[in-house]
Amino acid sequence: MARRKQFEKPLHGDKESLRFATPEPIARYRAQRLRSKVLADVSCGIGGQTVFFAQQCEFVYAVEIDPKKIEYAKQNCAMYGLENVKFICGDALDPKVIEQIPAVDVIFSDPFRPAEENERHVSSLEPGIPNVLAAYGEKTRNFAFEAPPQMPPERIPFDCEKEYISLDGQLNRLTLYFGGLKQYDRMAVALPAGEGLIPKYGLPQVKETDKMKLCAYEPEPSVVAAELLPELAESMIQMAGPLMGGFELFIVDKKRLLLTSDALIKQSMIKNHYLVLKVCPFEPKEINKFLKGQNIGSVVLRAGVKPEEYWEVRNAVEKDLEGNKTVHLFVKDEIAILCEVIFND
Repeated sequence: MARRKQFEKPLHGDKESLRFATPEPIARYRAQRLRSKVLADVSCGIGGQTVFFAQQCEFVYAVEIDPKKIEYAKQNCAMYGLENVKFICGDALDPKVIEQIPAVDVIFSDPFRPAEENERHVSSLEPGIPNVLAAYGEKTRNFAFEAPPQMPPERIPFDCEKEYISLDGQLNRLTLYFGGLKQYDRMAVALPAGEGLIPKYGLPQVKETDKMKLCAYEPEPSVVAAELLPELAESMIQMAGPLMGGFELFIVDKKRLLLTSDALIKQSMIKNHYLVLKVCPFEPKEINKFLKGQNIGSVVLRAGVKPEEYWEVRNAVEKDLEGNKTVHLFVKDEIAILCEVIFND
């Protein structure tokens, strides 16, 4: 069942709800950040996040409009032995629901949004952020909202902190913090390590290059989403030292980018650290010949290959490879960049 491996205990819920449930590492992290005496979890769904709020807070109010989901939420809290949650079934914006919630320290809302959109916008959230702020404004000034992480900061028209979270190297969540919860304009977090990166104003943009150096670094996607590449590059320069030179931006395509340098360092906000083995024309058979002499056994295609050509290309570059190492293959303008992962914990 979807998402079960993300939780210490399998959640109760229907297939669709489990699919979209907040993964446990993120639920735990978020609950720790929002730890308070009394919290209201608006649009709580099946309670995957509620469980961890209840572990960190003295009391939690959980609101959900769907009777089936709130029953699942009750079962999930009971499974964890939690008795400090009051469940309210109803529309979060209904005055009869709102009046059941007293003054609280924090209100968290995970609103409904369409499963798919051509472009994510906050206007698609339901209940809408302005409506929740207005409805519960007398209860607290501290609000946190979950929003689609595909939205860049400039598409979020609120005075709030935009916290982008990656989990296991994939962009996973975006939390917006209002009022006293706001600490920065933007933040990038990488879980499960729990590392973070915040803005440092006045930094120059990272210089772009078309030349790959000895090492390549793939940033955590939360760093890219939060538009904190200059901050990441500066932290890496400080680690490498001035004699090693700077870090430059190598844009592979619309979905992929790398930082490159002759410096070899390990940085916690880097998803993958690479040693660049070869830069050559993208000719699968020739690449295969090279890889046979490098103890390579498999290739991860990081190229924009057409779906119908994927296996043809992969079979060509992996033909008769018998080594025990893995290489990542990037392609830019028909030029292949072959990279070996280092610091692979």
